[in-house]
Amino acid sequence: MTDTTAGPGRGNDLDELKRFVVAHAVSQNLPADHYAPLLDRITTDAGDAPGSWAYEWIRAGDELDAAGRTLAAGQYYVLGRFPFVDGPGRARALARSVDAFDRWRKAEETGIEAGTVDVDGVPVRIWTAGLDPARPRPLLVVTGGIVSTKEQWGPLLPQLASLGLAAAVAELPGVGENPLRYERDSARLFGAILDALADRADVSRTYLLALSFSGHLAVRAALADPRIRGIVGNGTPVHDFFTDPDWQRTVPRVTRDTLAHLAGVPSDTVYAHLRDWALTDDELRSLAVPFAAVAARRDEIVPPADAERLRRNIADLRLLEHDDVHGAPAHLAETKAWSLLAVQEMRPDADPAITERLAAALAAARDAARDAVQDAGAAR
Repeated sequence: MTDTTAGPGRGNDLDELKRFVVAHAVSQNLPADHYAPLLDRITTDAGDAPGSWAYEWIRAGDELDAAGRTLAAGQYYVLGRFPFVDGPGRARALARSVDAFDRWRKAEETGIEAGTVDVDGVPVRIWTAGLDPARPRPLLVVTGGIVSTKEQWGPLLPQLASLGLAAAVAELPGVGENPLRYERDSARLFGAILDALADRADVSRTYLLALSFSGHLAVRAALADPRIRGIVGNGTPVHDFFTDPDWQRTVPRVTRDTLAHLAGVPSDTVYAHLRDWALTDDELRSLAVPFAAVAARRDEIVPPADAERLRRNIADLRLLEHDDVHGAPAHLAETKAWSLLAVQEMRPDADPAITERLAAALAAARDAARDAVQDAGAAR
């Protein structure tokens, strides 16, 4: 297993950790009546004993695994290593999450395959689906942010293959099993994936579904690689996150410490380290592919100025705004449908029947969200 370098050393703020993990639990459709009592049992962030973060998530995962619910077990293990591996407990959670996902994808005959990509001589593991050397399809590469592993997004792969795509799910450098360090030029990961899959996918027609911080790298990759034909992001930092010290003082500690861990620098110097990572207005204006972005008006990580910068500078921008926090966890169904439809609408070869199906799914998600709001209002 990778992701085992010690963290900043002070441990996480447990209350903050509990608050932010809920968004990831929601994104995996975990039932609140199951994970809420689990969070109540956690009394310490450190170690691997009863009452610790890793132990309680793993224990819940083990119970699900024993009941034959392997995929659900893996989702709990994933959160047991949240936000990053800083000791044996979280390392154990990471190992179990990878193993559970591997067992699930084989047992359910999902069509998901394991792959390895060479990035400057370093092997990086990914999950793939829909690869076919005889009939190479356009490629969609999915990447999460600084705290989500490929096993968290891997269950999407069969659906992506059903859209007529080859697909790969990868992790940001330093996350999960990715042994690379998170650096300014980490966008080279995307090019390496395309090179590795070029014999089984039509990588000349590649789209990136790049969530959170990976969206920033996706833009850098698209500026340099003409094989990338479009980007869909969610909560994308582009400039002010990296340069505005007043905003940085408000960013949650877990975000700062995770960035420091991935970059291999002390937490108190991480923002100085990242300062020259910002995308300039000229770079954004030179982006020659469509960019579909989801933004949250109450995002506690990415400043609103970054969404405004996208509006001013991206020539082909589609922006979906939610009244939500980072990642828009309360709008999961709508965001998922909108994002997949955005990819489909970027494709000149898109099957109209699939586009129509995704548009109907988006309409249904919006209707359900509106009904939920109305029901909540009536209940009050």
